[in-house]
Amino acid sequence: MKGIRGISQLSTRLYAAHAARKVDVTTEHVKFHPQEVQVTKLPSGLVIASLENYSPASRIGVFVKAGCRYESLENQGVTHLLRLAANLTTKGASAFRICRGVEAVGGSLGVTSSRENMMYSVDCLRDHIDTVMEYLINVTTAPEFRPWEVSDLTPRVRVDKALAAQNPQVGVIEALHEAAYKNALSNSLFCPDYMVGHVNADHMHNFIENNFTSARMALVGLGVDHRVLKQVGEQFLNIRSGVGATGSKAQYRGGEVREHNGSSLVHSAVVSEGAAVGTDEAMAFSVLQHILGAGPHIKRGSNSTSKLTQGIAKATADPFDASAFNANYSDSGLFGIYTISQSAAAGDVINAAIGQVKAAAGGVSEADLTCAKTQLKAEYLMSLESSEGLLDAMGSQALAGGTYHTPEAVLQKIDSVSATSVANAAKKFVLGKKSMASSGNLIKTPFVDEI
Repeated sequence: MKGIRGISQLSTRLYAAHAARKVDVTTEHVKFHPQEVQVTKLPSGLVIASLENYSPASRIGVFVKAGCRYESLENQGVTHLLRLAANLTTKGASAFRICRGVEAVGGSLGVTSSRENMMYSVDCLRDHIDTVMEYLINVTTAPEFRPWEVSDLTPRVRVDKALAAQNPQVGVIEALHEAAYKNALSNSLFCPDYMVGHVNADHMHNFIENNFTSARMALVGLGVDHRVLKQVGEQFLNIRSGVGATGSKAQYRGGEVREHNGSSLVHSAVVSEGAAVGTDEAMAFSVLQHILGAGPHIKRGSNSTSKLTQGIAKATADPFDASAFNANYSDSGLFGIYTISQSAAAGDVINAAIGQVKAAAGGVSEADLTCAKTQLKAEYLMSLESSEGLLDAMGSQALAGGTYHTPEAVLQKIDSVSATSVANAAKKFVLGKKSMASSGNLIKTPFVDEI
């Protein structure tokens, strides 16, 4: 790719712009001052976000509004193929060179995707950032998608689907979105069976052209100078102007998907429409989730302090697991309960869990509210402790609103949630149209209209 190899010279020039310091071996160690996240939005719409954390390792990510919700009926499964195609030949580097080049500097290149976004990320020792950045830019801006290389991805698609099929939770969550929405968010993260082997290079090129535009991208970095990242964005990621394809607004409809099989365990999720990400209502749903129970807080713990566990334990003596389910997207959300139970007790477990949400709709105590807020704060802050979690938070916020909310601001927003708003969130679930997905021996599992 013409000009892309100038990345190394670019970073060298910028870092060399400073006068060299005279080293005094008798002085104390240099003290680094804490830095804040810096965010810049370029005229093209590309957002640059970075944090200089002085880590010996750097991590860079390119976030794109190109999740599976933007697939059409003609190209369903294309984002699954794109996840697997990150190391294929580009206009600036062969597949072998990408693999060997990243490996040679001890780095890694990866791709993840959600229903909303795709994220391409690289990490390495900061001395080699110019090397891995070259491959990251190649992968995101100049893929070739040679037909024979795309064809070779088909066995990997089948392996991905086979591994996902072994996890009942994955199947239930995918089926839940299919049942809940008419469009957009109903698309699966995995290539549908009828498209395996039929997503071709043209599908992938068209999807890239329509969605990988500067206004739909964010370049995010940890352990990197903001000026360097900005220069890279200006020079190499101003690739396509415009906002790209306009995605459809998600339409919640309510529905049910049941997969009857021979498993003695029944996995079941019951939800209503929740709240869009970033709203005050979404924060209220998050607090409600922790009041009901968001999973054990002790490794291999029984989660006996959660409202769901306490309520269900009174309804059955059989083993079970239950947690509140909360998913927030740019224009919608899902909230409800997820249960795992013995097939004979499925009805009792599901009804008891929903009974706890109804109880919360009648009001929550101040003690429960305070405890849930504390748990939510701890969960949020601990998610930022890892570079992966911090990069994801920075990228998601930069892509959604072109800004970054500090942890202090998020904690204040959690504190502002009132008992009334939590009760109203529970009422929205109770009164809302339900969606349900279940798998297992469903003889004793109620249908959605029986709940």
